This record gives sequence, structure tokens and C-alpha cells, in this order.
Amino acid sequence: MHKFWLLITLAVLALLTISGCAAKQPKNIDNICAIFDQRPAWYDYAKRSERRWGTPIHVQFAMMHQESSFRSSVRPPGRVKLLGFIPGPRRSSAFGYPQAKDEVWREYTQDTGNHFGDRRSMKDALDFIGWYNNISHNRLGISKTNAEHLYLAYHEGHGGYQRRTYRQKEWLMRTARIVHQRAATYQRQLSSCEDRFRCRRFYQFWPFCS
Repeated sequence: MHKFWLLITLAVLALLTISGCAAKQPKNIDNICAIFDQRPAWYDYAKRSERRWGTPIHVQFAMMHQESSFRSSVRPPGRVKLLGFIPGPRRSSAFGYPQAKDEVWREYTQDTGNHFGDRRSMKDALDFIGWYNNISHNRLGISKTNAEHLYLAYHEGHGGYQRRTYRQKEWLMRTARIVHQRAATYQRQLSSCEDRFRCRRFYQFWPFCS
């Protein structure tokens, strides 16, 4: 009997988690202050990822902007056509806020123990980006503030980055520079508004929530 109610409880929690994962795209995704005004919990998730893995908030969000534009359930466009007209499987398994592929997401959940992680959850997506960038830093020597090269490694994979495959993709190098520019913009914006997202709850007080 106890097992029955335990299963019911777990099922309800799973449904609540799934329903809470998908959030509407923020109204102004080009201003990080506006994003956090609309989604203040996202600041907490990003700060937690920054403390755990070392990637600054503005770099995390610049990469997220490029990958999914903060849409929780987005997938890459286009499917392989079978016989020229029958929709087949998608060209990539990338999914969710971080556009993480199935195999890399499995590696993340196994490595971190976050077995119930969901790519539609901003908390998990930001933790994933921090985890991936930490590997890029340790394995490839990329600074955690270097949004341009972190993005190239994120897009091409660590092996692809080592082989410099991005040099054959001018469009990708342009995109990486855009990510770098957006990270710089987000950094300037955040410096003007971050104080209001720190210590905003009644039980928080400086310096323990800085």
C-alpha cells in the first residue's frame, strides 16, 4: 500500500515538474535586466551555475540566446525526407533551452547525477551549459569568460574544436562573434541592475546572498 501511494506521489510530482518546465519566451530577450525582471528565478539558477562551474551569467545567457532564444521546447528545423517526400527522423536530436543533443545530455546527467534533469527546465539547462563550459576550459584551455570560443566548442564539440573544424564554417565564426558581442552587452546591462536581483527575498541579507 505504501508503494502504491509512493508511486502516485512520484507521478504527480513528475507532472508538476513537466508543467512547470516550459515557460513562455521572455518579452525582451535582448535585455538581460528585462529577462530577470520577468523571470527572477532565472537569475538564481544562473548564479547557482556560475558558482558551481565558473561561467559568468552574461556568458551563459548569451549562449542560451543563440541556441534557443529562450524557448523551452524548440528543436532544429527540418527533417530528413524519405523517398523525397515522407518526413523522416530529424537531422539532430538537439532539444530544449540549451539545444543539447541526446548523447551529450546523457553524459551530463550521468556525470552530475542529475538523472531527472530536463532540457525544458531553465535550472537544468543553465547547469548543463556551465558543466559543458567547465569541460571546455579544462580540456581545451578556453577561458570561461571567452564567449566566442566557448560557443565554438559548444557547437562543434570538444573534438571538433580541437580539429579546428569551425575554421571551415565562416557562418559559424560570425555567429560566435555575435555571441561574444551579446555577452558584452549583457554584461554591461547586468552591471546596472544586478543589485536588485540579489537579496530580494525577505530572508536574504547581505553579504550572505551576494
